[in-house]
Amino acid sequence: MRIIRVSQLLLTMALVFAGKLSAQNAVTIRVGHFPNVTHVQALVAHALSRQGKGWFEERLGAGTKIDWFVYNAGPSAMEAIFANSIDLTYVGPSPAINAYAKSRGEEIRIVSGAANGGAALVVSGDSALKSAADFRRKKIATPQLGNTQDVSCRAWLAAGGLKITQLGGDAQVLPTQNADQLAMFQQKKIDGVWTVEPWVSRLEMEAGGKVLVEETDSPTTVLVSSVKFLGANREMVKKFVEAHRALTDWIAKNSAEAQKLVVAELAEETKAKMAAELIEHSWRRIVLTNDVRREVLEKFVANAKAAGFLRDVPDLARLIENP
Repeated sequence: MRIIRVSQLLLTMALVFAGKLSAQNAVTIRVGHFPNVTHVQALVAHALSRQGKGWFEERLGAGTKIDWFVYNAGPSAMEAIFANSIDLTYVGPSPAINAYAKSRGEEIRIVSGAANGGAALVVSGDSALKSAADFRRKKIATPQLGNTQDVSCRAWLAAGGLKITQLGGDAQVLPTQNADQLAMFQQKKIDGVWTVEPWVSRLEMEAGGKVLVEETDSPTTVLVSSVKFLGANREMVKKFVEAHRALTDWIAKNSAEAQKLVVAELAEETKAKMAAELIEHSWRRIVLTNDVRREVLEKFVANAKAAGFLRDVPDLARLIENP
């Protein structure tokens, strides 16, 4: 009896120890993204996490948990990085560059590309607006002050000869949440919207809009890591990036299945059902890519300076890092 009890005690202790060791080895990665089709890798992965089939979880090893955080636009996600609320995020290049400059290169690293295209300026179908100069005394909505489309919009207007300030100028740029943009556009309270998919397609299909300016080849989404997280978990970030790139390839080869996951995930995140036809229409504008090049990012630096978000041109030498 004594031998049996000792054996049971040893077994219990071993199980407790194994449980504690497993808990110690468990890792949680906090990842941000937006409810936009241009964040397709995150939408697909988030949907799979909900189903218990986590793409990243399965590839990063046992005990890995992904906590997903949803933001409306880039500046909010960058503030979350600064506050150490998230570790990685899908985000537009302009907020990433602004955050890099703001932190003097100490807080932000782009570790992969994600998507190009999918952003556009939409005006009413019967609008006579044709150039930046035509927007004098007009109103354009963007997703958030300082996000990629907001910066692109302000730079485009400035290049057309209009004086644009953060509070007004020759034309008004109004940072507005995407869902509110649609309602304001339908009510003709604004003259244009510079935004991303699926909102571009919704403005076309549900509000009779037409595309005036389309950013076809421009990076829309990159994958960013905090410097702190990258420094402390380089091998983990490397595995995450590898899994992200594998997911990009999977989506390209399985677009129909990926679109179904995106439809389901957007319904969860926006509490509004989006038609499969809408997502399919959005899909045509987006180019999935794992590449990101410094020379392309220089354009966003120029736009940010023209829009008044950057006083000095930052050295981008450390911005892109392959973990």
